[in-house]
Order: sequence, then structure tokens, then C-alpha cells
Amino acid sequence: MFTYLLDNKMYPKHKTNLSINFCGVKFANPFILAAAPPTDDIEMVKDAFRAGWAGAILKTTSVEGTKVDLAYPMISGIDFENNRLMGMGNIDLISEHHIDVIEQRILQLKKEFPNNRVIASISGSDKTSWQEVARRTCKAGADLIECSFSCPQGTLGLKPGAMLGQDPVASASVTSWIKEVAGPIPIIIKLTPQVNDIAEIAMAVKCAGADAVCVGNTIPSLMGIDLESGVPFPNVGGKSTYSGLSGSAVKPVSLRCIAIVKKATDLAIAGSGGAISWKDAYEFMLVGAGLVEFCTAVMHYGVDIIEDLVEGFAFHLNKKGIINVSDIIGKSLEFIVSHEELPRKDWRPYIITDDCVRCGMCMVACKDGGHRAISMSEDRLPKIDDEKCVGCALCSSVCHVKCIEMQERNKHE
Repeated sequence: MFTYLLDNKMYPKHKTNLSINFCGVKFANPFILAAAPPTDDIEMVKDAFRAGWAGAILKTTSVEGTKVDLAYPMISGIDFENNRLMGMGNIDLISEHHIDVIEQRILQLKKEFPNNRVIASISGSDKTSWQEVARRTCKAGADLIECSFSCPQGTLGLKPGAMLGQDPVASASVTSWIKEVAGPIPIIIKLTPQVNDIAEIAMAVKCAGADAVCVGNTIPSLMGIDLESGVPFPNVGGKSTYSGLSGSAVKPVSLRCIAIVKKATDLAIAGSGGAISWKDAYEFMLVGAGLVEFCTAVMHYGVDIIEDLVEGFAFHLNKKGIINVSDIIGKSLEFIVSHEELPRKDWRPYIITDDCVRCGMCMVACKDGGHRAISMSEDRLPKIDDEKCVGCALCSSVCHVKCIEMQERNKHE
């Protein structure tokens, strides 16, 4: 058996079972494609399945006659230092392919890839359209249905531009309509983080019959402005509009929302919004996700990232002696408490001098953003003034070689 060597220990490859049971449906691994451009072409979905993705959510569809008026260019990005596309913005809409096309795609994909999970993403504007598209995707053989409650379409009487998922009453009503026709097919309600209390919305759809929720989604944003023309990005013929922000930039928001929903409802959760690596997926599952949806990472790096996701995830679990991937779901929730419940201990930074590159960044940050507790010795090693240091951890946060650790005071004295 092929093995990994780490820390003078041999680890067998894929000893860990990565399969996951989500709402009674078995997935070969927790990684699926989100409803997005990579799933709006059947050949692209087939390539993803061949590469090893366990499932795909086809881009959100609607009943025939629904107007989908796309504008191009539709994508813009945020760079950070030398990192390209830390966040991606899009002004995309739902798929131009209506339910008649998606029905045929579901049938074909299920025939060619019986072990991969095909999930329909649906939207509607009233009870008739929601139920029709749900009924037809179920009949076509979709394994699950994801219901898009976090896009401006289908407001059902809410103020123009508002999202269905921002209203608990409307969300519960539509959930009950869909569940009424879906029968045994599990339905996932896709929520938006753009609410005051996402737990309230999650509980409303749970009570209305939802089998699971997807948390979260893109965040409405203004992606930046061209300083020469004054036109925001993306520039669409001299005009622009607000984009949906995705990618690494939204990961902390998604983690928070997943944790809140899991703690409040214990619903099955598909985590979405910000995962680009196996480490991100691991974090999503630690706070309660059972599946992890990928979009921006695939659009940037391609479907072949699945190999790194599977290998990295399996190796880390195997290293920790975890046999079943489902065992990690929600394991970090016990450590999330209110501010009042946090322990009050005396912390200080400990500098690993052998790793320090003597850049002085910690001193600069502490001087102008902390408590002026760091100075530099003659050989440019940081020195901590214990009388001034309160243990805020700004220095460890800015250290680019990560040679500053926060530990209880006196541990190294």
C-alpha cells in the first residue's frame, strides 16, 4: 500500500472513509460543485464527475418564459498584495437554461454517472412556478433539490430587490410549497447571510419541512472603483452595479453563519461561500457542515483541484486517526461561546527567535496599533515589555513568518 512519510511516521493512503450520508443520500466525499457557471454546461459537469467530484448542483433554473437578461462583462476581482482574486464579484443571474433543458440534463447525468449526485437548484416567483419546477426536477431524477432563497428574484411581495430568504414568513411558506410536491426527495434551502438573525430564518424553514439548509452565499458588495474613470467594477459600458462577493474574502462570514445555524437548529448543512482548499472545507465541517460547496476556487483553478481536496483531507484525517469523515462534523461548536463566557487569563507573546527574520513589523504594529510593548535589541530581535504588554495578539497576527505564539504568561519564565 502506498504510504506518506511525515515526522518519521508512515501513514497509509486513504485509510479514512471520506463518504458522507447527507439527508439519507450517500456522497463519495463531502465535496460538490455549487450552483454557478461551472455547472451551467453539461460537459463541464461531466468533466467534474470524471475528475472525482461527488456531486454538482446545476445552476439555478426556472420555468419556461422566465426572462434572464444577462449583462457582460459580469465578473471582477479583489487582489490582496501578491494574491490574485482574494475575492470575486459577479453580477450573474440564474441560468438561461429553463427547466425543460435541465430535465434532460438530469436524466443524462444520472444515466452516465449513477454514483454521482445530481442536485437541481430551483427558483420561482409564485406558488405555481415554485411547485412546477420542483415537481419536474424530482420526476427527472434529481437526488436532492436546492432552493435559491438568497437571490433577488422571486420576492413574493417583499420590497423590490429584497431576497426571499430575508423574510422568515415568506421563506417558510415557499418551503412548505416545495416540500409538498418534493415528497421523499430532500430539499435544501439556500440562505443568505444578509439578515439580522440567520438562525430565525433557518428555524422557520426547518419547521416548514426543510431537510437541510445551504449556508451561506455571496454578499452584496461594491467591488471597487476605477480611479481614472470613476466607474465602479465591473465596467459595463460605462455603468456598474452591486456584485455578489465570493471567494476567500467571505469565508469568515460563512463560518460564523454555519456555526450559528448548526447550534440553533441542528439541521443538515451544506457549507458554501469562501472554501478554496481542503483546510477550508475541514473548518466548514468542524462548525457543522456535512457537505462543502465550491465555486470560486473551481472558476479560478479548475475542476482538478478535487484531487488536492481529497488527498489533503484524507491525509489529515488519517494522521489524526479519524476513520469516518462524519466524525468531525460540529466538533468545534463546543468551543464557541459568548464574550462573557470567555476565560480571563494572562497571556503574552512568546517569540521563537530562531525563526525570527528581524523585520520589525511586530514593533511597528505594537507601536501604532497596540500598547507600545515591543522594542528592538541591537541585533534587531524583538523584546517584550511585560509591564506594557496586555496580550492582545496583534504582533502574532502581523508576523509574516509566524514566529510569535500566544501563551500563558510565565510559561517560559
